[in-house]
Amino acid sequence: MNALLIGLLAVAVVLAVIRLLRGPTDADRVVAFDLLSACGIAACALAAAITGRVLYLDVALGVAVVAFVGTLAWARAVEKRGGRRG
Repeated sequence: MNALLIGLLAVAVVLAVIRLLRGPTDADRVVAFDLLSACGIAACALAAAITGRVLYLDVALGVAVVAFVGTLAWARAVEKRGGRRG
């Protein structure tokens, strides 16, 4: 079961990276960044479930806060630029 979850998480990361690199708009890149951060949070939660150490949940919470602030900053920058392509 853990191998299946790790595999699905890896597929989600690969697809998010493709969307982050290809765009085509800035909004697509912001959503891809948000998906990558969610994958990071899921990876921390999965590590906590596999190892039984709750420390990984604290790390997941920190990643979530940083990702939220990063998404807000990036969205504000996109809004100021007008959401142009490329």
